[in-house]
This record gives sequence, C-alpha cells and structure tokens, in this order.
Amino acid sequence: MACKPGNVHPGAPFDDLVAEDFLRSAQAIAPEMARAGSRSVGETILQSVRATREVAPSNTNLGIIILFAPVCRAIALGGLGREAVVSVLRELTVEDAELAFQAIREAMPGGLGKVDQQDVTERPTVTLREAMSLAAERDSIARAYANDFFDIWAIQAQVYRPTREQGLTREEAVVWSQIVWMARFPDTLIARKLGRELAEESAHRAHRIVEAWRMPVTTSVVPRPGFLQSRELVDFDRWLREDGHMRNPGTSADLVAATLLIDLWQTSI
Repeated sequence: MACKPGNVHPGAPFDDLVAEDFLRSAQAIAPEMARAGSRSVGETILQSVRATREVAPSNTNLGIIILFAPVCRAIALGGLGREAVVSVLRELTVEDAELAFQAIREAMPGGLGKVDQQDVTERPTVTLREAMSLAAERDSIARAYANDFFDIWAIQAQVYRPTREQGLTREEAVVWSQIVWMARFPDTLIARKLGRELAEESAHRAHRIVEAWRMPVTTSVVPRPGFLQSRELVDFDRWLREDGHMRNPGTSADLVAATLLIDLWQTSI
C-alpha cells in the first residue's frame, strides 16, 4: 500500500481506520467485481458496498466501487479500452441509479450534504449517468461518469505509465499520480467537508510539488527520482493530516485506484 499524502497507509492510521481495513475491503469487493459482467452496474455497486460493510467499520471504498463497477463490467464483457467503458456508461438505466443511490445511503460517506436535483435520499428519475452528470461540478467521481473517464485515461497515459516506464517504482508512480490529480483537480472530498477555498489551497500546494519535481519533458508529466523523500512532500503530508485528518484527499485516492485498474487492464491486453 503506497504512502500517499494525507491518506491511511501502514504506519499512518486515522482514529477510526487503519490500513488493514482497506485491505479487507479490497478482498471483500473482489468477488463482487468479478460478477460485474453478469449483472447491472447498479447491482455491482450495491452488493460491493454491502460486502464492504461486513468487514470495515466505516466507509473505506465507496468512490472506488463506483468507479470500478463500469470498468469491471467492460472488462468482463470483453471490451478493449475506453470505448468499452463508454458503451457501458451509455447503457446505464434509472434502475442503476436507484441501486447506486441506495448503496450511497448505506455507505454513509462523509460530507454528503443535500442537493436540489436527484438527491440520493430521494428516488431518482434519470439514469445513473445523467444523475452523475448533474453532480459533475461538485464531485470528481461523478465527473468521471459524465466525461467517459477521460481524466482517468489521461492520468494513466500521461502520468502513471510514463513514470513507470521511466524506471520509478509502483509506489513512486502511485504517489506522483495522486499529487498530479490533486494539482489538476481540487479534491472534492475536501471541498465537501471544508469548503472550496481549502480544496483550492490543497491543489495549489500539490501544484508546487509538481513544478518543483517534474522532469522537463513535453509529452508527459513524470517526476525526478527522490521526490518521495522531499521536504515538500513531507510538509504537504503533514498539512493534510492536521486537524484530525479533516483534509484527507479521499476522492483523489479513489481516482488513483481507478487509474491503476485502467493501467492493469491496458497493459494486459
């Protein structure tokens, strides 16, 4: 498990979560994702949330589940790349939205709030993709559904894969991808809990690390070796963990997980 800034990892627990909770959660959802080809995306999301609740004390992976479900269905159906995911997203139904809304209610994520249109506490009247599109401005995971996972594919192709091909370790590539995610897209979990201004501050701090440590290349964003031990990264991690981990960049962590899944898929084709 990579030591991503601000997130739970071995040696850096939260008061209510430890690294083992995330490992158990991953094991719990694996068989549910393996069934994604034989059931709807909404059903996969709901059953994965319920499997997680059997092994974890609180929400550990709702965002990961929502992102993985359409990708795993595309993989199971024999798809080849982003167009296969686009096809799955285009087929989402109102029933998928109903099941996903139920899963979100059962997972009880932090900072959820209430909205005027298609609130998760009410019965949806649009498809899951349409509901996600309505939330795209305030939630990066919803934006992934709305823009056909464009940003995830971009990070995989421009950041994660080139970093690995540069000879850096998987942990270095994961951490670097998280920093680039945060620099490009202010973390929406931070924004929901603490406000847009603080999310923008986190993005600004991440951007400073990217500018300080990126290699001078034009077609990709890769780091110079040694950034994991840099003072900038240590200070950023400390800042994110202040005030009882309230600045936890949980959405960025979920997007990195989806980036890894896409990379594993693409490199196995």
